[in-house]
Amino acid sequence: MAHSDNGFFGQFGGKYVAEVLRRPLDELEVEFKKAMADADFLKELETIQKDYIGRETPLLYAKTATEILGGAQIYIKLEGLANTGAHKINNAIGQCLLAKRMGKKRIIAETGAGQHGVATAAACAKLGLECIVYMGEVDVRRQQPNVAAMEMYGAKVHPVTSGSRTLKDAVNEAMRDWAANPDSTHYVLGSALGPAPFPDMVRQFQSVIGNEVKRQASERNLDVEALIACCGGGSNSIGFFAPFIDEVSPRLIAVEAGGIGPGPGENACRMSGNASRDGILQGYKSRFLLDEDGQALPTRSISAGLDYCGIGPQLADLGKNGRIEFTSALDTEALDAVKFFAKNEGVLFAMESAHAGAQAIKLAPTLPKNKAIIVNMSGRGDKDIFITCPVFRPAEWKQFLVSELKRLEENEDIHDASLM
Repeated sequence: MAHSDNGFFGQFGGKYVAEVLRRPLDELEVEFKKAMADADFLKELETIQKDYIGRETPLLYAKTATEILGGAQIYIKLEGLANTGAHKINNAIGQCLLAKRMGKKRIIAETGAGQHGVATAAACAKLGLECIVYMGEVDVRRQQPNVAAMEMYGAKVHPVTSGSRTLKDAVNEAMRDWAANPDSTHYVLGSALGPAPFPDMVRQFQSVIGNEVKRQASERNLDVEALIACCGGGSNSIGFFAPFIDEVSPRLIAVEAGGIGPGPGENACRMSGNASRDGILQGYKSRFLLDEDGQALPTRSISAGLDYCGIGPQLADLGKNGRIEFTSALDTEALDAVKFFAKNEGVLFAMESAHAGAQAIKLAPTLPKNKAIIVNMSGRGDKDIFITCPVFRPAEWKQFLVSELKRLEENEDIHDASLM
């Protein structure tokens, strides 16, 4: 597993932050390295992973999907069965446990699709920490089930109304909070990006996925041709790929959000498109969708977790040197993948993870039957009913919402009458 060289992965990475954040970042780096060398910390983390997260997660042979598509055997890493419904809990628990070790009692986080916010809120509830989550106003609106879950766990959700009101802006607000409260607060960054040591730290806590996959594939004697993961900022993909990075095989394939097309503002393709450039944003150097003035361009994706304008620095470096192959899937292809795997395997992919599923559907028929491909189902699709139902069942969904509004209004009338 390749670690950074003083915070850099080739030309990408670094720690481009205001002086006020240098000290907390340097302190975090020192404490993280100490924790990784502390047997007691690692044992406690392993116990929580097993008893609370529910590790290890299964590796499912997608028998029906394989037979329908022909070609390679398809396996699905069911990371969506982890507690809170996605891979995000691996990093959240690791960082919150580290923060508690450091004496930090206040946790802040940013979230896009909401899964990182839910995971951080749950981890804080489990470990007895205060939790504040910054979430773009656009994402708050389209991910209300996750907002409700965060609040159930006791977190305070701050809608961010600046900029594009999505993940990029939530990150900015979280960084401002941390800069103002470095002594009492730890920022649980949700993806493998940002200033050092976050890319190393997030990869380390998410590598539990890839380590399990490597063991599970070996136990089944699988001839693995490719690992496929969706890729926004990159926490699920880099954790999935981690133990294979320094090996020549299998192929590592990262799938970006193709959105509705190849034009500006229509997708979130930082590596597979032709609109990105090297830049420094939010404390690190990587590949970003930027205008000529270095400002972030708008992105678009049906999946809130993939519409970030940048990518983790290690992923950018691995894409540049060819170890990771980058491709993309359109919104329509991801929706088709959700239906395909739900109908044929009884597995409901999150919209983010369905981008990887879409690539598996394309790739499997082109490979021999003795080969295997493994897809990381980084999260399950329960959270996406407000996105998928209007597409799959528009009339029924509209009727449901109208009836729910009517029921709520009737309940309000009853409540108001009882107060008279």
